[in-house]
Amino acid sequence: MKNIERKLHKIDATDQAIGRMASEIAILLRGKNKPEYEPYLDHGDMVEVSNIDKVKFTGRKFEQKNYFSFTGYVGGLKTRKMSEVFSKNPGEVLHRAVKQMLPPTRLRNDMMKRLVIK
Repeated sequence: MKNIERKLHKIDATDQAIGRMASEIAILLRGKNKPEYEPYLDHGDMVEVSNIDKVKFTGRKFEQKNYFSFTGYVGGLKTRKMSEVFSKNPGEVLHRAVKQMLPPTRLRNDMMKRLVIK
C-alpha cells in the first residue's frame, strides 16, 4: 500500500461566505483536487480554519435558518436558529455545513477528523 502524503491547508474565514468556504473545504478533505483521486479512497488533506467568528452570512440566513435534531422520542424534534448555534459555538455552523457536503459513506468520519476549526 502506498503512503498517503497529506498537506495542511490554512484558511482564513474573515469576510468569507460560509457555504462557499464549506464547499472548498469539502473538496480538500475529500482529495478531489489531486490527480490520484478515487471516490472509494481517502486521499484528502488536512484543513485548518481560523477566525471563524468573523465569517460573513449572506441574505437573512442568520435569523431565518433553523437546525433540527431528533431525540428519537415522540414529539422530540428540537429546533434551534442559526444565530443561537453561532453565538454558543461559531465553529459548529461550519462543521455542519462541511459534513453535509461530504458523501454519507464510511469515509466521512475520518475526513471530518482532519478538519480543525479555531
